[in-house]
Amino acid sequence: MSSAIELIVDGYARVKDRQSLEELRTHRRRLAGDLKAWAGFDCRLSIAQIEQDIAAIEAGLETLSGPVGG
Repeated sequence: MSSAIELIVDGYARVKDRQSLEELRTHRRRLAGDLKAWAGFDCRLSIAQIEQDIAAIEAGLETLSGPVGG
């Protein structure tokens, strides 16, 4: 079964909405950075999930023409 992020990425890729995919990736990267900066909390599972989300988003970007920015 597909995860929610995979379904979202698939929808954006189908309509060739590169900007939304890039914004989604930027948001997830910001979330991961914020969680990594927290002291006193074990956020490893959340960070791992967000990194999986980023990988799915980047895979969606790869389906569109042109290089993936970063």
